[in-house]
Amino acid sequence: MRAREPDSKGYVDVGGVRLAWESYNDTAASTVLFVPIDTCVHSRAWKGQVAYLAQHHRVVTVDPPGNGESDRSLDPAAYADLALVEDTLAVLDHLGVARAVLVGICGSAWQALLAAALHPDRVQGVVAVAPRVRDRTPPFPVRLEALQHFDEERDDYSGWNGNNRHYLPEHWPDYAAFFFDQMLPEPHSTKQLEDIVGFTRQTTGAVILAETAGPRFPDTADEAEALLRGITSPVLVVQGTADRCQPPQRIRSAAEWTGAEHLVLEGSGHLPMARHPVVVNRAIKALVDRAVGAPTPPRPRRTSRRRPRVLYLSSPIGLGHVRRDLAVADAMRELRPDLEVQWLTQSPVAEFLEERGESVHPASRLLASESGHFEAEAGEHDLHAFDAVRRMDEVLVNNFMVFDDLVERESFDLWVGDEAWDLDHFLHEHPSLKRAPFVWMTDFVGWVPMPDGGEREAFLTADYNAEMVEHVSRYPALRDRSVFVGDPEDVVDLPFGPDLPTARAWTEEHFDFAGYVMGERPDPAQRDELRERLGYGPDEVVCLVSVGGSGVGHHLLRRVAAAHGPASARIPGLRMVVVTGPRIDREALALPDGVEVHGFLPDLDLHHAACDVAVVQGGLSTTMELTAARRPFVYVPLEHHFEQQVHVRHRLDRHRAGRALAYAETDPDRIAEELVAALARPVDYLPVPSDGAARAARLTLEAL
Repeated sequence: MRAREPDSKGYVDVGGVRLAWESYNDTAASTVLFVPIDTCVHSRAWKGQVAYLAQHHRVVTVDPPGNGESDRSLDPAAYADLALVEDTLAVLDHLGVARAVLVGICGSAWQALLAAALHPDRVQGVVAVAPRVRDRTPPFPVRLEALQHFDEERDDYSGWNGNNRHYLPEHWPDYAAFFFDQMLPEPHSTKQLEDIVGFTRQTTGAVILAETAGPRFPDTADEAEALLRGITSPVLVVQGTADRCQPPQRIRSAAEWTGAEHLVLEGSGHLPMARHPVVVNRAIKALVDRAVGAPTPPRPRRTSRRRPRVLYLSSPIGLGHVRRDLAVADAMRELRPDLEVQWLTQSPVAEFLEERGESVHPASRLLASESGHFEAEAGEHDLHAFDAVRRMDEVLVNNFMVFDDLVERESFDLWVGDEAWDLDHFLHEHPSLKRAPFVWMTDFVGWVPMPDGGEREAFLTADYNAEMVEHVSRYPALRDRSVFVGDPEDVVDLPFGPDLPTARAWTEEHFDFAGYVMGERPDPAQRDELRERLGYGPDEVVCLVSVGGSGVGHHLLRRVAAAHGPASARIPGLRMVVVTGPRIDREALALPDGVEVHGFLPDLDLHHAACDVAVVQGGLSTTMELTAARRPFVYVPLEHHFEQQVHVRHRLDRHRAGRALAYAETDPDRIAEELVAALARPVDYLPVPSDGAARAARLTLEAL
């Protein structure tokens, strides 16, 4: 799922070649146009920038001739420098945009600079990332050697030698994979490499050869220097010190000749917009704001007289996190009655909080939907959680930028992130952006490969774990508190990967333990009164079926409801109550007669405490609510969901709670059997202490 969908899209015909464009925030007063990017990839290479910049300006992206949704021309003239400049102007004309800030990388950065030099009335500013400038700097020696033999047949086409007329037509994917591996030298760049190599698969070696033959402009370095020195609009040049494509002096020439602001990123390769999107986004926005004359927001001012303010980020994946976060926030306010809590979150959590009278910050509306992303990733009771998180990268970038903009405008005294993965990751990547004490909260530690993922998934999860370990080792004080929601024994005792510590040992070293955190717990002695209040009769056997706050669980709801008949035959007085939650259409479920259906129940935790038996997914919050209430239950973990399959299962096994059932086994008779067995099994759960919220609140406030 994209972080933001375009408002409009279409094609422009330039000299018989159709160019695909997309436009975001069409009504904005100013425009940022990503010029047709280098043909080897397409405009989705800017996916980490588009959604964020479109919060402030109109953003237009253009696929280059030869890739993406544009035509695959084999005419070298279509790839000439001046032809690509004309492509940019044609898109501006087609959209009725008089002037724009242009953004490009490598060859497209050069074409953006040419547009500014040749058409100053159309260009308000330029962002040139690793520009391929026509100065006198030779290519890197390894690339120069390959270029000198470009037209010759060779015995060895490995490495840079693959950039060869005789090799590329049939082996472009192989060379592209090698080339972009060189362009991303930063550790832990597996996702960025997968993305960019995927983009290269949408063109061919024949197109690349045509692009290589495209005429370059101007003819000499002296002419190029004169053109760039004539640019009057503001320019930003971005350079990585580990760039293996453009030699450093070439990029310095661009900065010197244009009088540009020069951003040098230590250790960055050729694709900083992919590998370091936050710093690139901040730099692009600053240049655009300056170029279009956007007002600079005042810096937040702190005053000693105001109430202390907490910005609380609650994960929107389901509703379990928000129940515990509310419990922690309430406990914090008991200890500090003057505390002001602002929430930065999204649906369905935002609606839940507003219903409870909490203050959800207006910036929340700018967040890209994480719940929607997970729902789009899910199959039939199957959600590969690790893959889903990896593919949520552009959503996480956008959401961190929303946070970053907010804390730059407004002052907060404490940040709390409950599994706010974007906040924790990008703060460790850019610790200078930390402006307040930060408390990190989670109920699991460590990515776990699924057995059928093979060596590749084992490698990827270990790489993600290694990055986390390195982050904390490099910046041990960045998290002012790390709070684990549970006890040390609740952490799986598995290694993070080869030559890495085990999850439990590492967590014990770097976290404080709050015990399990949940909201107000009904008194078991008053359960009969609670049942009466909720409308459950004393002779009814209430089976509650729920799947949390996301839209992933509708397949399980149908499966369990189909067991109503067989279960009723075995359980006298059975009353099956299905709760769809806020993101599943209960009317569309078409459940059988006799099954009671409810939508969103804000007091679902009370129904869990009142029921006789439950069937649920494998989410931690729901299963631990049932465990604390000492209710029998059957749980069906999502397939390939490492947290439910490993972390939650481990915790429930430790508490001797619940009966696990694989989704493949959920035929009506088996579900009926499991319900009978769960009701017959004596409850001998490990007690769940009730002071977790108070402990978490004390730990959190110590950082204030």
